[in-house]
Amino acid sequence: MDLRNIAIIAHVDHGKTTLVDELLKQSGAFRENQAVAERAMDSNDLERERGITIFAKPTSVEWKGTRINIVDTPGHADFGGEVERILSMVDGVVLLVDAAEGPMPQTKFVTSKALALGLRPIVVLNKVDKPDAEPDRALDEVFDLFANLDANEDQLDFPHMYASGRSGWADHELDGPRKDLHALFNLIVNHVPRPKQIAKQDDDFRMLATTLGADPFVGRLLTGRVESGRLKVGQTVQTLSRLGEKIEQFRVTRIQAFRGLAQQDIEEALAGDIVSLAGMTKSTVADTICALAVDEPLEAQPIDPPTITVTFGINDSPLAGRDGKKVQSRVIRERLMKEAESNVAIKVTDTPGGEAFEVAGRGELQMGVLIENMRREGFELSISRPQVLFREIDGTRHEPVEEVTIDVDDDYSGAVIEKLTGARKGELVEMKPAGSGKTRIIAHVPSRGLIGYHGEFLTDTRGTGVLNRVFHEWAPHKGEIPGRRAGVLISMENGTSVAYALWNLEERGKMFIGAQEPVYTGMIIGEHSRDNDLEVNPLKGKKLTNVRASGTDDAVRLTPPTIMSLEQAIAYIDDDELVEVTPNAVRLRKRYLVPHERKRQARAS
Repeated sequence: MDLRNIAIIAHVDHGKTTLVDELLKQSGAFRENQAVAERAMDSNDLERERGITIFAKPTSVEWKGTRINIVDTPGHADFGGEVERILSMVDGVVLLVDAAEGPMPQTKFVTSKALALGLRPIVVLNKVDKPDAEPDRALDEVFDLFANLDANEDQLDFPHMYASGRSGWADHELDGPRKDLHALFNLIVNHVPRPKQIAKQDDDFRMLATTLGADPFVGRLLTGRVESGRLKVGQTVQTLSRLGEKIEQFRVTRIQAFRGLAQQDIEEALAGDIVSLAGMTKSTVADTICALAVDEPLEAQPIDPPTITVTFGINDSPLAGRDGKKVQSRVIRERLMKEAESNVAIKVTDTPGGEAFEVAGRGELQMGVLIENMRREGFELSISRPQVLFREIDGTRHEPVEEVTIDVDDDYSGAVIEKLTGARKGELVEMKPAGSGKTRIIAHVPSRGLIGYHGEFLTDTRGTGVLNRVFHEWAPHKGEIPGRRAGVLISMENGTSVAYALWNLEERGKMFIGAQEPVYTGMIIGEHSRDNDLEVNPLKGKKLTNVRASGTDDAVRLTPPTIMSLEQAIAYIDDDELVEVTPNAVRLRKRYLVPHERKRQARAS
């Protein structure tokens, strides 16, 4: 069977997974009466809850005698490491661009990676049926983007289509019949070249592992494209590291190919196909699985380095061990090492003492997803504020700078620009009208200045603004950037919060907890209305007397507390604070004893 390998790349929420759904349906991958969930490729619970793709996942369809292997990739910049690995497996890409928004930061990021590999993209202008769609403007912006990324003449002469992934059609002309995706299938078959590896089927077997998975019955599964030769079940192969060191020799127990949404066992893998292998015990991502006669590893694509680091530690609060079962540092370390093995964008290092671990990654969302997965698995953790990683370049300290693209109502653009270019040391690059009373702002802002900014941004724009960010460059250190301005309200007692006490504390600031919640000394229960921290007593009940008089017994009506998500909590805390994460709760607390507790211990001693 003829073969094509493609990846679908785009900015977050531009419709990749929805388009793959339609490609699967119209190719006959599902039975007519088969029940299929929306966004079928987003199989992970977190992906379905958040509506974003986190893990790159291959699938395949058959079209007129050609098998098309399709890889659905993440759109968020924090998961760019997944995209960088996947592009080395394919021979072409379908670049999806929202016809209303045009190219966005992640579009630029993934396109630059694809062009650097020499791939010739197919551009699909998606969501052209939206009321505010401007497909001609979006197409011009895509061409300008390609030119700015130094695309060659073949890449600049890209084919383009107009589509609506949700409605399931794609046409060469904007006013086409709008029936189905047949034209897109035909364009993929005609434009994307056959894998050049097919010509090497008689050579020795080689395959570069690009993703690592696990099966409860089979064990480790390594997925990649067969670069040369052929492999049969039961054959003995070896694994070489990037440096050519022999890691292990093993017998292949299973070969699985992607067929629709399922993986199907096959007897033989041929050069050019994307398959998963089982049988190894030590091999991992970026290793070369090859025949015993091979002694040179395949070259692995370099991955962009991490830009932030977060400290994962044991939960040592007074409430530790009540919710989770996995609380020891040894268990936490094993889980983090397992994550770093399968996710090449994450690096884990031990801290002195071995009680905490430095985890370096791409962004707050990537860290948030890892922590959320761990808490669902029963872990209890304490998490520090994200810190930016610095580099020494030519003897000068450099820091990561991100390109921030913001779509905001015209009325709020002044406040946004003032925040970004003022204390946060950003530089305004471009500002232009985006239609429908909105302004698009593009700025280069140090990563340090963006930690904790998203909450302020939503407040400044009354929840209507959209902020996207992607790594831009390493730039000389831009000096001091102030952190959070407001202080916090800190509990000075252990116990259960009382509604009457919280009611009286509301004039001091906004609350993070409600009544009848467990609190302890040092726990942060709210944000102070001023810039200093304040110790308060959330356990103080009303003094009862036998006197009843009109006007003295006011009804206690609490303002609903501000409930932070995990990412919001991590971005909110200051350097001397921690986030306590358990399967059932996310709490904020001070890293060290508050003055009240220090005095109490001094008196006791």
